[in-house]
Amino acid sequence: MVTPKTAPYFFIAPAVLFFLVFTLWPVIQSLLLSFQTSTGGQSEFAGFDNYIRLFNDGLFYTALFNTFTILIIQVPIMLSIAVVLAVLMNSALLKMRGFFRVAFFMPAITALVAYAIVFMIMLDENFGLVNYALSLVGIDPVAWLNDPFWAKVSLIIAITWRWTGYNMVIFLAGLQNISNDLYEAASIDGAGKIRQFFSITLPQLKPIFLFTAVLSTIGTLQLFDEPFILTDGGPNNSTLTISLYLYLNGFRYFDFNYASAIAYVLVIIIALFSYVQMKVVGDDDD
Repeated sequence: MVTPKTAPYFFIAPAVLFFLVFTLWPVIQSLLLSFQTSTGGQSEFAGFDNYIRLFNDGLFYTALFNTFTILIIQVPIMLSIAVVLAVLMNSALLKMRGFFRVAFFMPAITALVAYAIVFMIMLDENFGLVNYALSLVGIDPVAWLNDPFWAKVSLIIAITWRWTGYNMVIFLAGLQNISNDLYEAASIDGAGKIRQFFSITLPQLKPIFLFTAVLSTIGTLQLFDEPFILTDGGPNNSTLTISLYLYLNGFRYFDFNYASAIAYVLVIIIALFSYVQMKVVGDDDD
C-alpha cells in the first residue's frame, strides 16, 4: 500500500531495478566469468588461472606500456593547453568570447567514430590533407598511421583535439570562482600578469587540476575508440591499448573469461591511479 512513508520507495524502485539488472548483475557475472574457463560451451571453475595467464601475457604488457605512454605524454599536454585557453577565454580583452568558448568545446560533443574517421582520412599517408599541406612546404609525406612512432603521435593529437575544450570549460568555471580582489591586491603589490598566473591562478585551480587529472587518467586508461578505428592496434601492436586488447579477446576471439580478467585488472589499475593522484595532488589535510 502506498503511504507517505512508502511512496518514496515506489518512486525510486524503477531506477533501483534498472541498476540491479543492467549494472550490478553484469558486474557480478563478469567477476564470476573471470574465475572460469569455457570448454566446448561448458564453463567450469578455474580459480586464478585467467589472472596467472594475464600476468604471463607479453601482449598484455605491450598494451599496458602503450596505454601508459599515451597517458604520461597526452594528459599533461592537454591540461596545460586547456588551462591556457581557459585563461584566454576568461579575459575581458577578448571579443566574441562566447563564440570562441563554443568553438573550442565543439570537439567534445562530436561523435567519437565520426571524428576518428575524419582524422583517419586527414592522416592518410598518400591522400591525406595533412601530408598534402606538408608537401607544400617541402616536407616528405609522414606515415602517420603506418609507423609505430607516428601512430602514437596521431592518437595523442586526436585525443588532445577532442578533449582539450572539454577540460577548458571546467577550468573556465574554476577561474570564474576566483575573487578579483586577489588580483587587485597583487597588482597593487607590483605583481605582473605572469606572476599573478603562477602565484594566484594556478594555486587556486589546484582542486580543478585534481578533478581533470583524475577524469583524464580514467578516460585514457579506457582508451578504445581512437586506436580501434585509426590503427586497429597497429602497426605491430604499437597502439594496442588495454581496452582494445580486452575487446579483441572478448569479441574477436570470444574468450570472455580472459577478457573479464583483463577488465578487473584494469579496474584495479584505475582505482590505484586515482588514489595516488588524490593523495599526491590533493590537499595535505585530506
